[in-house]
Amino acid sequence: MSGTKARIDVNALMQAIPYARTLGITVDQRGNEITTVLHFSQSLIGNPVLPALHGGVIGAFLETTAVAQLAFEFAGGAADGLPKPIGLTIDYLRSGKPMDTYGRAEITKQGRRVATVRAEAWQEDRSRPIAAAHGHFLLKATDDAAQS
Repeated sequence: MSGTKARIDVNALMQAIPYARTLGITVDQRGNEITTVLHFSQSLIGNPVLPALHGGVIGAFLETTAVAQLAFEFAGGAADGLPKPIGLTIDYLRSGKPMDTYGRAEITKQGRRVATVRAEAWQEDRSRPIAAAHGHFLLKATDDAAQS
């Protein structure tokens, strides 16, 4: 990413996405780093016996974290369209407790149209993630795809 591009307000972008808003995801943007936050709500519980966060919520949170990182890095925002997931693999490492969850993503490879991203989610201790994701994202539709 070139230093001349202006950074976008990723938190405002996340609040414009109804699903991210419903889940309660916000973005803590400090300098050149962003951290996504999944604010705990009783509605996010998938197993009330443990209790544990729903796996689908954790997966959606990791995907949203990756999209937020891509939007932050490439500053296209909604004008160019948000990055679209092509494939996403999630590793569930431990149960998500009924508390706030944090996420960070790293772009591991980036081409003209596709980027590879790794994301992690943790709660109390960043060195003990509850889940990790590895995904490929379409950065921008090709002219052929946009016309069909």
